[in-house]
Amino acid sequence: MLLTGTEGLKALTDAYAVGYALPGFVAYNLETVQGIVAAAEAAPGRPVLIQAGSSPFRHAGREPLMRLALDAAAHSTARLGVHLDHSRDLDEITGCLQAGYTSVMVDGSHLPFAENIKLTKEAVHRARDHGAWVEAELGALPGDEDVSTNADASSTAMTDPAQAAEFVAETGIDALAVAVGNVHGFTTHEVHLDLARLSALHTAVPVPLVLHGASGLPTAELHGALTRGVAKVNVNAELRRAYLEAMSAQLPSALPGSDVVSLWAAGRDAVTRAATRIIGRLSPS
Repeated sequence: MLLTGTEGLKALTDAYAVGYALPGFVAYNLETVQGIVAAAEAAPGRPVLIQAGSSPFRHAGREPLMRLALDAAAHSTARLGVHLDHSRDLDEITGCLQAGYTSVMVDGSHLPFAENIKLTKEAVHRARDHGAWVEAELGALPGDEDVSTNADASSTAMTDPAQAAEFVAETGIDALAVAVGNVHGFTTHEVHLDLARLSALHTAVPVPLVLHGASGLPTAELHGALTRGVAKVNVNAELRRAYLEAMSAQLPSALPGSDVVSLWAAGRDAVTRAATRIIGRLSPS
């Protein structure tokens, strides 16, 4: 079932209150959507977000991927939200809201603070007209959303708690994505979350926090984040790697007969297994 915006926000705040996190899984095509939905159906009662967002739109096209994700959620037995991830375009945000997205992320993290506030306030205004909840981002998160680039967080600006408090108060957002040492994609650089900073953010900010770049994060650090206000965790690279490795392993047997169906199925099922493991890691302890 497709969660309404109100239901989705309640799922987020319930996770925040109990100390677990909603998984936000990035979807690029039919098979990744199917894999995410199957994992959600294998975890009855656990809300899951299909993140069909700005970056995947460049591959699949906004309208086809948007409709695919919404239709899959509506016809599933699982509790599924459809979330627009990392959008910098108000027209794109409006189009997804009109289509039925249950939540959106407006990403003004590249802008000066005042301009980020301005962009985010307008996104919140538009989302409220459609009953959806809004995530925004403050701080610099290194790395590429679609390709693992060996990103290093050591020289990037992390989210300032005092500035975050002002940002949330000014914009009225429902969730804040933060930079606390996390990076997009897999990296050979050792990743350590600044848990002290995360605690300060949790104290300063009255809304759930969001952790992007959770692929490959050690379980102890992930659970440390869950006890410090993180109630939504984005995962992309871990699903991408599972999908590609499974298809690569299947290719030698698929190629002689041009068996594309077995190739796609291998990728889809690998996404389901990876997403199922991640849902387990984000469960209440």
